[in-house]
Amino acid sequence: VALGHAFFTLSLGMAIMMAYGSYLGDDVSVGRTAVTVSIMDTVVALMAGLAIFPVVFANGLEAGAGPGLIFQTLPLAFGQMPMGSIFGALFFVLLLFAAWTSAISLLEPVVEWLEDKLIVGRVGSTVVVGVACWLLGIASILSLNEWSGFAPLGMFERFEGNTIFDLLDFFTANVMLPLSGLLTALFVGWCVAKESVQSNLALSGGSFALWYNLVRFVTPVAVAIVFVYNLMS
Repeated sequence: VALGHAFFTLSLGMAIMMAYGSYLGDDVSVGRTAVTVSIMDTVVALMAGLAIFPVVFANGLEAGAGPGLIFQTLPLAFGQMPMGSIFGALFFVLLLFAAWTSAISLLEPVVEWLEDKLIVGRVGSTVVVGVACWLLGIASILSLNEWSGFAPLGMFERFEGNTIFDLLDFFTANVMLPLSGLLTALFVGWCVAKESVQSNLALSGGSFALWYNLVRFVTPVAVAIVFVYNLMS
């Protein structure tokens, strides 16, 4: 679960960083940029935890995680705070912008791929992908209420909540992202020419040697172990 969250919060295994990286200039070090992004992401996550969980615990509520924490626990916590309605409104407005920017990031790789493969152009590709994601989102939302009992052939019985939303959440965070990251590490470490990788990363000496050996030997094994464990558990 932690591995899946790390992949999700750093946008790994979903082509977002590759799509954004294609816009970087030749003088930008991909390695240093990746380290900076990882550090800032961790700092922001710790600050968010220090801001949210004291509010939850101070009101004697169960912390939980994911949608339950955001849409069930936090509204109750804000309701018991002085000026809680104001802080709650600000929190969900910021959450809206966070979801909006994340949605744009998630759309970019698919839009870019369709733009290359079809003749509809960027606007047409954006409309096609946006509508498809919207329909899938509607199905996920309905699975939490009107379609809550929908489980054909018992295919959702393994997942807590037994809904389409839980199924999609599990497969994206614990299967698709780690698998994509594993295949990417194998491709970069064993299929792409070493000189090409070093040139594009703009790393040299010991830093590149460390990174290259990690990607070739350590990363695939570590991700594979956790990936298989998640499937077997």
